[in-house]
Amino acid sequence: MTAPIPSPAARSHERPPVYVIGGGPGGLAAAERLKAHGVRAVVLEKSDRVGSSWRGHYDRLHLHTTRRLSSLPGLPIPRRFGRWVSRDNVVRYLEKYAEYHDLEVVTGVEVTRIDRAPDGAGWLLRATGGRELTAAAVVVATGYNHTPRLPSWPGSASYTGRLLHASEYRAPGPYAGRDVLVVGAGNTGAEIAVDLAEGGAARVRLAVRTTPHIVRRSTLGWPAQRTGILCRRLPVRLVDRLAVPLGRLSVPDLTERGLPRPGTGLYSRARAGAIPVQDVGLIAAVRAGTVEPVAALASFEDAEVVLADGTRLTPDTVIAATGYRQGLEHLVGHLDILDPATGRPRSHGARTLPAAPGLYFSGYTNPISGMLRELALDADRIGRALARSL
Repeated sequence: MTAPIPSPAARSHERPPVYVIGGGPGGLAAAERLKAHGVRAVVLEKSDRVGSSWRGHYDRLHLHTTRRLSSLPGLPIPRRFGRWVSRDNVVRYLEKYAEYHDLEVVTGVEVTRIDRAPDGAGWLLRATGGRELTAAAVVVATGYNHTPRLPSWPGSASYTGRLLHASEYRAPGPYAGRDVLVVGAGNTGAEIAVDLAEGGAARVRLAVRTTPHIVRRSTLGWPAQRTGILCRRLPVRLVDRLAVPLGRLSVPDLTERGLPRPGTGLYSRARAGAIPVQDVGLIAAVRAGTVEPVAALASFEDAEVVLADGTRLTPDTVIAATGYRQGLEHLVGHLDILDPATGRPRSHGARTLPAAPGLYFSGYTNPISGMLRELALDADRIGRALARSL
């Protein structure tokens, strides 16, 4: 699976390869589609194995999308992995995927900067060890969840309790018998809160800034993902209206438990990046009182946490499920192709910008229809586009 980086001598009589940056599902899928279209692709992965980001997720994690709708091109996820695939089985699948398709994967190489080639044809990649690699084109697939984002709350630097990002959380064992505040009511925060409550934490509170939309992962065998796929073809306002009665039917009113129904449209918020929370135990935990929704975290004062409503808490640990940045500034920030507000590329999939022809991005949106499904679709589009242009 691991291949050497093509040497200058080897490249002197042939077109430079397409370099794919990132050995996660997006990068591997893009490399497979390029290979299927007769384009040589070399995957550069900074860690020592493919799927490194998936290896670092918490133990409880399973895909919120179905096995059938999460496979990458050219290799279905095995049926024995079940309908909702576990983190460990996702890693096994990615390893098998690279092996099955005999992909050229070079590990232990981190690309630090991408520039136009001096002759204007292709790209020049600068990587660890002083490497300079010439590429016919580049696919950047370093991942949506790349760099943990920890807000600069007032007083956080002098907080005497334990504060960590959700990326450092693995399992509830170390928090048994402890008082834990989870900050952020997205899918990660909600699931970690449930994991802690079921794993023996003495008290679990969930700090909520904006009430999330909660949907059942599956209803009568119909997965929420399929609804999300259908919604992408409908007007936003129509989906927002339809979601209100459906939400009332499927999700109980938790207002008295501190989690009122959201006042904004489900699809409007999803288009803005706030994907609905898929229920994997949160509703039951809130109803039982084992997870207590509280106001948003406002600041820290010594050992205390101050909430937006003025409440003061003294938890043993604060786990910040506050999301990630894509961390692309050092790589391509100088090319003026990133959205200044979000730091994400202004193009994705098979579309490239006039200022950066041959530079593709995959995996920098958070679609309601499922990340792996969209990565697979993007990979196919990129493969066809590059096959035509090269």
